[in-house]
Amino acid sequence: MPKHAVVLLSGGMDSATCLALAKSEGFIVHALSFRYGQRHIAELEAATRVARAIGVAEHRIVTLDPAAFAGSALTGGGEVPKDRSDHDIGHGIPSTYVPARNTIFLAYALGYAEVLGAADVYIGINALDYSGYPDCRPEFIAAFESMARLATKAGVEGTGQLSIHSPLLHLTKAEIVRQGLRLGVDYGLTLTCYDPSPDGLACGHCDACTLRRKGFVEAGVVDPTRYV
Repeated sequence: MPKHAVVLLSGGMDSATCLALAKSEGFIVHALSFRYGQRHIAELEAATRVARAIGVAEHRIVTLDPAAFAGSALTGGGEVPKDRSDHDIGHGIPSTYVPARNTIFLAYALGYAEVLGAADVYIGINALDYSGYPDCRPEFIAAFESMARLATKAGVEGTGQLSIHSPLLHLTKAEIVRQGLRLGVDYGLTLTCYDPSPDGLACGHCDACTLRRKGFVEAGVVDPTRYV
């Protein structure tokens, strides 16, 4: 019997790798992306490219009210930090944190999974490089999974238990790159940047770009990203 899974897909290198992993594990994958007023809206074009290249049963892009996410540098609430050191990136909650974003995204994925009759949801969060984000911690994933099992029909009736998969949670960026290349991910299709140019070129200076570049260097692989 075919197994279905919902995969949160931003269009960045982590979510693309996560999508490829779900596909390699035998799932029929349904990709879910969001338009929420993010300044890096070009990521949705990247998500569409990735979904098409890896092959999904369906790719949905959900539009959310941008006002609900006001206050983050990613939604116009100030400047995106640039040229920060590894130490600065790894300490404190950055201004690019979007309030409750992963909680909301996972809630939509949970509903989508229930409609599909799926028991598996994948999210490409990473605790090592984004330790400042409270919704990228193992404790958050475990708590959400427990809540989801209590809040779903399948969980209450005992016909299934939803699992939240975060396979990249404890990997370095270099390990993610190597994993993705083994799975055939074309990272040239992805966009990992918080402040891209109007034509979708990566800025090369934000935290996301810094960590991506570091990952490719440490993996010994050429970064195919087009930078400004």
